[in-house]
Amino acid sequence: MTDLWKPLKDLHAAAQDRAIMDLFAADPARAKGFSVSAGEMLLDYAKTNIDAASKAALIGLARSTGVAEKRAAMFGGEKINDTEGRAVLHVALRAPKGTVIKTEGSDVVPQVHEIRARMAEFVRSVRAGTLCGQGGAYTDVVNIGIGGSDLGPAMATLALAPYHDGPRVHYVSNVDGAHITQVLKGLNPETTLVIVASKTFTTIETMTNADTAKAWMGRVVANPGAQFAAVSTAAAKTAAYGIDPEWVFGFEDWVGGRYSLWGPIGLAVMLAVGPEAFDAFLAGARDMDEHFLNAPFEDNMPVLLALVGLWHNQICGYTTRAVLPYDQRLLRLPAYLQQLEMESNGKRVAMDGTDLGIHSGPVVWGEPGTNGQHAFYQLIHQGTRPVPCEFLVAREGHEPELSHQHLLLVSNCLAQSEALLRGRSRAEARGIMAKKGAEGAELERQARHRVFPGNRPSTTLAYPKLTPFVLGQIIALYEHRVFVEGVILGINSYDQWGVELGKELALALQPVLEGKAGTDGKDGSTAALVAFLRG
Repeated sequence: MTDLWKPLKDLHAAAQDRAIMDLFAADPARAKGFSVSAGEMLLDYAKTNIDAASKAALIGLARSTGVAEKRAAMFGGEKINDTEGRAVLHVALRAPKGTVIKTEGSDVVPQVHEIRARMAEFVRSVRAGTLCGQGGAYTDVVNIGIGGSDLGPAMATLALAPYHDGPRVHYVSNVDGAHITQVLKGLNPETTLVIVASKTFTTIETMTNADTAKAWMGRVVANPGAQFAAVSTAAAKTAAYGIDPEWVFGFEDWVGGRYSLWGPIGLAVMLAVGPEAFDAFLAGARDMDEHFLNAPFEDNMPVLLALVGLWHNQICGYTTRAVLPYDQRLLRLPAYLQQLEMESNGKRVAMDGTDLGIHSGPVVWGEPGTNGQHAFYQLIHQGTRPVPCEFLVAREGHEPELSHQHLLLVSNCLAQSEALLRGRSRAEARGIMAKKGAEGAELERQARHRVFPGNRPSTTLAYPKLTPFVLGQIIALYEHRVFVEGVILGINSYDQWGVELGKELALALQPVLEGKAGTDGKDGSTAALVAFLRG
C-alpha cells in the first residue's frame, strides 16, 4: 500500500514550498481546469497546491486501487461491508422505480418504494389531520434517536426550513435528561406525535428517552402508545410498546445508520416538508449518483473531492478539515459530516486485517460563516498549522427582501478563501503600519503581528439555492467522497466497531455508580471518579 503513495509524496516534496498563487500566474485558465460541475453545482479546487502532475497521479491512484470496480460492486449489491457480511445499498433508497438492484438474488427496489408509499400515506394523513392525537391534529413531532437516527434528519430538517408546511419537528438524542426536558417543555402531550428511531428497538439512549416521553405523555393521554410511531425492524418489541404496526417502518441491514436518511429514518423530515419535497430531495441524491457512476474521474465531483481530501491529509499531512457552510440553515452539516467521515473512515486496519501503512481519516469540524470568522478563523489564517477549508455557498438565498445581506454573506465567503490563498506579506504589513505612524522597531513589531502566511488551501462548493434537490446532491456528494477515500485507503467504510467498547463499559459501570457493584478491576482513575460522582 505505501508504495502506491510514493509518487504523490515525491511530487509534494518537490512542490511543498511553492506558492499556490504561482500556479495561477503560470496558468491563466487554472480556475476552469481545476473545477468541476455536477448539474448546476460547481466545485472549485483551484486554490490548492494540486497541479497537473499531482492531479494525474491522484487519478492514477484512484484507478489502481479499484475505485471503479468497487463502485460497481456497491451499486450491484455485493457485500462490500465484508466484516459484517452486508451489502451497502443506501443508493437503492433513492433509486427510481424500475431500477433493478439485487442483493442475494432479490431486487430490493420494489420493497423500498412500497415502504416509501406507506410513509407518504402516513405523512399525508398526519399533515391533513386525519391521523391525530387525543387533542386533535398533531402540532408537533418529536423524533427520538441517536447517531445516524438523529444527525441526518435533524440536519436536513433545519436545512429545509423554508419548505416546512407541516407540524413542528423536534429532535432528542442525548441521554442527558436536560435534552428531552428542554424539547418537551411547552409541548402539548395531546397533540404531539413521537417517533422512536431504533432499528433494534434496544438502543439504550433512545429507549431511555422514549420511556421518558411515554411517561410524560401518559400523565395526560390515556393511551400514549397510540401517539407513537417507530422506525424499527423489531416488530415484536414495537407492538409490546403499544405502537400500531401500521405506524412502524423498517429498513434492511444493507443500510448503515449514517447512510439511512433517505428511507424511513427520514420520516420526520417528510412530515416537516411533505412527500413531494422529500421526493425532490431523493431526486437530487439520485442525480449525484448518476454523475458519480458515469462521469470520468477527471470530471467526477465525488472522486475529485475525495482526491483533494487525500492529498491534504495523507500526502501533505494536514490532520484536520474545516467544513464552512456560508448558509445558516446548514448549521448542522459539519456535525453530520463528522459522523459520516470519522465513523466511516476512522479505522486503523485494512480490509484484510493488517495494520494500515498510512494514516486514515482526518478530524472534521466546522461552523457556519460568518459566525466562524469571529471564533476560530484566527487560527486558520495565522496559526502554525495549515487547516484545509471547504466552503459551501449559495448564489441565492431564500429571503429576497434581504438580498443585500446575502450579498454580504457571499462576499465574506469569497474573501475568506482569497485571504487564505493570498495572505499578507511583511512588506504589505509594514506599509499599513507606516501609514498609521509607526516607526522603527515598533513598526517592525506591529507589522509582524499583521502578516498572514497565505498559501493555505481551500475548496468552494457553490450551488444555485439550498433546495431539497440541491441538499440531496450535497449529501450524496459527501457520501460518495467517503466511499472513494475508503476504497483508496483500503479500509471498510461501513462498519463501526470503534463505538462498541465504550457502550459495553458504560453498561458495566451503571451498577457501579448505583452502588450495586464495586470498582474491583477498574483502573485507579475510574475508581476515584466513581467515588467522587457517587458522592
